[in-house]
Amino acid sequence: MSPRPATADDVVEGLEGCDYLADEGLATAVFLAMTLARPLLLEGEPGVGKTEVAKALAQWTGAELIRLQCYEGIDVAQAVYEWDYSRQLLHLRTAEATGGATQDTADALEDALYSERFLIKRPLLRAIDTTEGPPPVLLIDEVDRADDEFEAFLLEILSDYAVTVPEIGRFAADTPPRVIITSNRTRDVHDALKRRCLYHWVEHPGFEREVAIIGRRAPGVGEPLARQVAAAVAEFRDLGLYKPPGVAESIDWSLALGRLGAAELTPEITQASLGSVLKYREDQQRVLDQGIDGLITQAIARAG
Repeated sequence: MSPRPATADDVVEGLEGCDYLADEGLATAVFLAMTLARPLLLEGEPGVGKTEVAKALAQWTGAELIRLQCYEGIDVAQAVYEWDYSRQLLHLRTAEATGGATQDTADALEDALYSERFLIKRPLLRAIDTTEGPPPVLLIDEVDRADDEFEAFLLEILSDYAVTVPEIGRFAADTPPRVIITSNRTRDVHDALKRRCLYHWVEHPGFEREVAIIGRRAPGVGEPLARQVAAAVAEFRDLGLYKPPGVAESIDWSLALGRLGAAELTPEITQASLGSVLKYREDQQRVLDQGIDGLITQAIARAG
């Protein structure tokens, strides 16, 4: 049975059981989205854990995670539905070969072609047409990458959780899916969509929370190294990099250091593994120009 949280603390506890450590603000936003049946728009820098919220929520509730990855040029065929033309053509040829095309009227054959049997349900329709189990978690990822027309179409669907397929009819959700929408804010999401959603800005976690996250996601890394990684990443973020490392990069770096057998950060191991935490050449060069020795010394002092 899908959990019914009574307070935001229940959400904190539930997500923590799925190795997601949510702060009070995020847990409150998720709690309200669940209890008010409203979409939740999460904005923030890449790598701060927006997508992981949907994954953890699906795991906690025992629901199916349905993900729609947005990109420039996405349209109804990729997001809602399309017809399986190859199967329709095969059906026509089979009808011709077996004499069905002469036995059935043209209208009946056409009705058969445009039935649910040949309908390919893409993420939005799948989320709406689910009838069994807990309501699915619909993740609409990086909506800021889609264009204005798709955003307007998305707003229409989220208004009543229904889709009309002209050849078949209307599909409507008996129970609305739990909708998580993420944005890296490469462009502003329109006010109309924001008004439809609850909103939360996801910050980089504080130092102690990031240490705890690394401990959960990279359990083979000792606490001293986890603290030094979190401190070093905090130092990197203070440098005004083109793409400051997020929590995802902190975890990647911790796993890489563990695989390299490091017990603590040193300038040498940091430089060798820099590509695990900084994914742009310009950012790596800026760190090198700043001086890795000094940054690591400051990070160790910061880690305590």
